[in-house]
Parts: sequence; C-alpha cells; structure tokens
Amino acid sequence: MKTSEQRINNIIGQLEGIKRMLKNSPEDCFSLLTQMKAVKSAVSSLTEQILSLEFDRCLNDKISPEKRKKMETLFKEVIKK
Repeated sequence: MKTSEQRINNIIGQLEGIKRMLKNSPEDCFSLLTQMKAVKSAVSSLTEQILSLEFDRCLNDKISPEKRKKMETLFKEVIKK
C-alpha cells in the first residue's frame, strides 16, 4: 500500500505533466483528459486513505461539541461522490 506521501508525490507529478501538456501541446485533448481523470481518481484515493487513518483520531481528540459537529458535516461533504 502506498503511503500518503507517495500518493501526494504521484499527484504532484501528474499535475506537473498536465501543466506541461497545456503549455506544449494543448491540442492533445485525449491525453489531457486522461491525465485529469487520473488526478481526480488519485486525489479521491488519497482523501479516503487520509480520512480512514486520521478521522477517528481527530474526533477522539478533546474537541468541543460544536467543532465535532462541524467536522462531521465537513467529513460528509468530503466523502460525497
């Protein structure tokens, strides 16, 4: 399983590739869309990984009920597909 740091580095590499594509050959729409889809999927996977590892810890920290409710609402928004 890739670490969060490895996933982030992969996403950065993909985004840099998209940036080069836009600069050098913006007419290659198929490759651009393929990379955009890959980035979206990678960010989604990273989000799931981080949330699965960190969300429970965050909620178990000593936080106010108001902050807990805000975090739960935000969590639900983040995991929507």
